[in-house]
Amino acid sequence: HTVLGLHMAVVPPQTEAVVFSIDGSFTASISVTGKDPKVRPSSVDVVRHWQDLGFLIIYVTGRPCMQLRKVMSWLSMHNFPHGLVSFADGFSTDPLGHKKEFLNLLQQEHNILVHAGYGSSKDISVYSSLGVKLENINIVGKVSKKQLHLCNHLSDGYAAHLTSLAAPGASRPAQGNARMVIPRTCFGLPGQIPVNLRQ
Repeated sequence: HTVLGLHMAVVPPQTEAVVFSIDGSFTASISVTGKDPKVRPSSVDVVRHWQDLGFLIIYVTGRPCMQLRKVMSWLSMHNFPHGLVSFADGFSTDPLGHKKEFLNLLQQEHNILVHAGYGSSKDISVYSSLGVKLENINIVGKVSKKQLHLCNHLSDGYAAHLTSLAAPGASRPAQGNARMVIPRTCFGLPGQIPVNLRQ
């Protein structure tokens, strides 16, 4: 038999969101699905900063949905704030294409406004295609010289970035009403809340 547990969110038009690409932007060692991957210092605090300002948090990954429980458990273990999570429907040969298609759908059909995006250098083209301002395309890890002018390279890590975000006038509250959509909490551990399950 098949069992499906899920959370449903009704997202109002003009809701402002901040997008985080899970792999590469959060893990400091190996991928989320590896053994005990380390989280980049202060990355959770940066997500929480945007959540506290009222932005809808969206996590995207090109990983197949069959890895959902493992990835969600990792987000729970490190107390990442609650948000919408998008997985690829099955194995994808074009993970960046999946991210772009999903986010374009949110923009065009649901009128979601992407205020800022976080990820690796591979995600620059995705965020650029959504019309995100260059200073709000935040990239961690290695960036080529050709890409430096296309993004905000967080060369000093999330801690320094969080300090700059906390400066007066550096970041503003969301103008939409995302606070009504997703609870301002962290992901629950498996067994505490329902998670999507395919058997």
